Amino acid sequence: MNPKTKKIIGNSVFVVIILLLLWPTSRAYFQQGLMKIGLFKPTLEEPEKIDSQISVQNNISFKNDKGEIVNMNDLKGKVVFINFWATWCPPCIAEMPSIATLYERLKGNSEVVFLIVEIEGESEKANKFMTRKQLNLPVYYPNSQIPKEWLGGSIPTTLIINKHGEIATKHEGLADYSRQEVSDFIIELTKK
Repeated sequence: MNPKTKKIIGNSVFVVIILLLLWPTSRAYFQQGLMKIGLFKPTLEEPEKIDSQISVQNNISFKNDKGEIVNMNDLKGKVVFINFWATWCPPCIAEMPSIATLYERLKGNSEVVFLIVEIEGESEKANKFMTRKQLNLPVYYPNSQIPKEWLGGSIPTTLIINKHGEIATKHEGLADYSRQEVSDFIIELTKK
């Protein structure tokens, strides 16, 4: 093979790799694979990096398939794990098993509430997704405006709200919530 052909093949392979990394589905799968082998560990932002004064004073609410409404003001005194997602979002899909692991670990704790919020209100699609993936998570849908400080347009977005109704941490993008440090963080918040 002549040097010119090698250069063309090398450049083509490079372009394909870059395109795969830019394509959201591929990026999510690459990140998920890297998380499994320990090379990619997205972290939750430290509480001091977030304006903790943003609270749930606006009476934000969510509704489940049964029509039950959960008002955030009523959840003061509990730690709330909120994940904003959509059925068509590859990074959302990729992180769901780790959220399910965290949920299973903490679901018996009466001081912790999980709200897995499908942002488009597509209950039929969300239920089919949960059934297909064999996930048993409490799915909710927006029942009021969601403040831009909570959901700025990027999904998945995850918030952990402390017992005082303030954002303790926020993470945009794919993350592994099955890590022990995440459940430890939530348990620590229940003690404050």
